[in-house]
Amino acid sequence: MELFKIVKDNKPSLRARSEQITFPLSNELKETLLNMLEYLKLSQDDDFLDKHPNVRSGVGLAAPQIGINKQMLAIYYVDEKNVAHQYCLINPRIISESVKKCYLENGEGCLSVDKEHQGYVYRAYKVTVKAFDLLVEKDVEYVFTGFGAIVAQHEIDHLKGILFYDHIDKINPFKKIPGSIVI
Repeated sequence: MELFKIVKDNKPSLRARSEQITFPLSNELKETLLNMLEYLKLSQDDDFLDKHPNVRSGVGLAAPQIGINKQMLAIYYVDEKNVAHQYCLINPRIISESVKKCYLENGEGCLSVDKEHQGYVYRAYKVTVKAFDLLVEKDVEYVFTGFGAIVAQHEIDHLKGILFYDHIDKINPFKKIPGSIVI
């Protein structure tokens, strides 16, 4: 398993739009994406983190964060019901989103961002994402809600050169949007 060097937010490449990936997929691309997923799983393992103190725990990783400006990302998290959610998405795009908004009470974080950015990041509570999922090797449409929707939107933003703190209201970072859901 490769320990990726995470690209930080001071690098111009993180602000660039990522290229669409063409099929058939190269073995190198497949292997990289599967390694990204494995990296996320290990980053959530306490024993692994004890042995690798420079690794931060994460639930999503987009290719630009490891220096590859191509449209692919990995997501891995375990929900409150102890169900694991894992995805290796290629060319993901949001095809619909709810009007209802949500946000993480403690704010968002990012493996590429070392400095803390205070404030709420409002995102659609529900999104439908169309992509090719390498784990099932086919085109898919996934509906993400709540936490999963936040993670999917955060990672897809990376493919457009957008970082989470771009969404924080500069004047009133803790502004409350009526009817939004706290996650």
